[in-house]
Amino acid sequence: MYEYLEGVITLIMPNYIVVDVNGIGYKVYSPTPFAYEQGKKAKVYIEQKFSDNTGLTLYGFESEDAKGLFLKLLSVSGIGPKSALAIMAAEDSKSLAEAIEQGEVKYLTRFPGVGKKTASQIVLDLKGKLGDYVQRLDQEHNEEVSPALNDALLALIALGYTKKEVNKITPKLEQADADSADEYIKYGLSLLLKK
Repeated sequence: MYEYLEGVITLIMPNYIVVDVNGIGYKVYSPTPFAYEQGKKAKVYIEQKFSDNTGLTLYGFESEDAKGLFLKLLSVSGIGPKSALAIMAAEDSKSLAEAIEQGEVKYLTRFPGVGKKTASQIVLDLKGKLGDYVQRLDQEHNEEVSPALNDALLALIALGYTKKEVNKITPKLEQADADSADEYIKYGLSLLLKK
């Protein structure tokens, strides 16, 4: 069993990458192949699956957490590796995990190959099991943003907006020319009230 591959990304395609490890090119299916840079060294966390039709297939992820989310999706009845990859490719991992944690069946039906029955099964099997994952992603993101912006994001949630609503406007807030939490809050409220 491989845990990860560390090597140079020699090819990036819409649904896979090729990782050269000491002269051997590994074809690795990924939900986010364009997150890698061709010609650059990368560490890709690997999950192997074997089937009679395709033989040994490698699936790769940018982090152990993303690999963990993939494995959790695979544990859901009716979801195979291709479906799990398609779901992860269609949405950032944090929004996906939050939707599952909040039981948003309708939101999950927008993913390729996920009908109402499968979406309900995902929520039934995984709700309550992704809280740590969401918390780690929040913590990583909070370390990347300024303290003033972080305070503003927490304030907007305290005002009653959902994490999902606040996450949608965060990129715009990050680009704003604000000096204090108050300025971020005012701008954030103006964005949220437009919707």
